[in-house]
Amino acid sequence: MNHHPVTDHAALFAVLPGVLPPLLALVVYLHLARRARRRNPVAGWSRRRTACFATGLALSAVALLPPVASFAHTDFRGHMVQHLLIGMYAPLALVLGAPVTLLLRTLPVAGARRLSAVVHSGPGRLLTHPVTALLLSTGSLVVLYFTPLYNAVTARPGGHWLLHAHFLLSGCLFAHVIAGPDPAPARPGVRARLVCLGFAIAVHAVVAQLMYGGFWVDVHAPVAEVRGGAEIMYYGGDIAELLLAAALVSTWRPERRSRPIAGRAVRA
Repeated sequence: MNHHPVTDHAALFAVLPGVLPPLLALVVYLHLARRARRRNPVAGWSRRRTACFATGLALSAVALLPPVASFAHTDFRGHMVQHLLIGMYAPLALVLGAPVTLLLRTLPVAGARRLSAVVHSGPGRLLTHPVTALLLSTGSLVVLYFTPLYNAVTARPGGHWLLHAHFLLSGCLFAHVIAGPDPAPARPGVRARLVCLGFAIAVHAVVAQLMYGGFWVDVHAPVAEVRGGAEIMYYGGDIAELLLAAALVSTWRPERRSRPIAGRAVRA
C-alpha cells in the first residue's frame, strides 16, 4: 500500500500536540525523581507517586489522540468522554504524583524558597481555596453548557485546546485542594473538604440531569448525543468523584489528644 507523504505528514502533525507535552512532562518528572533519590537516598522518591503521575499523563494522551479525539470532534458523547479523562481522571492521578513537592526537593535552595513563597502568597492562597477551585472546575460547567459558550468555543480549532487546558488545569486545582499531597496553605480540614466535594458531586449530578432532560442546555448537537453525553457525565463523574473521595479519606489522620498520666500528683 502506498502512503501519500502529505497525508502522512498531516497525520503526524495532528497527533504531535497530544503526544509531545505528556512525553516531555514524563521525561522531566523522571529526571527530577532520579535527582531526588540521589540527593536523599534514604527518603528517595516514591515509585507509587511516579506511577500515579505517569498514569495521569497517559490518560491525558489517550484523551487527546485518536480514536477519542476524533470521536470528540464529531459527537458530543465523545466530547464528554474527553472531558472526563482530561478534567477528572487525569488530574487526580497527576496530583497524586506530588509534582510541587518533587520540585521543592530538587530545586536549588533559592528556587525552592521562591516557589514556597508563591505557594504561601496571598494569590496562591486565594487560588487554592476550596471555593475558588469549586467555581473554576464544577461551576464552569454551568457556564459552558447552559450558555452559547460551548458552541462558540468548539466552532474554532484553537477553542478546543483552550477548553482542554481549562479542564486540565481546573481539574488539577480541585483535586489538589481536596486530596493533593502537595502543600496547600489554604486547605481546610478533612471534614470541610468532604463537604466541598459533596457540593461538587451534587452540582455535577444536577447539571447532568438537566442536560439529559433538555432543560436550558445550549449545545448544538442531536438530542440523542446530548442525552448520551449527560449519562456519561453522570455515571463517569460518579466514579471519578468516588476515587477522589477515597484519596481524600486516605489522608485522614485523627488527632491524638494527650491523656493525663495517672497517679500524677497536682501540687498547689
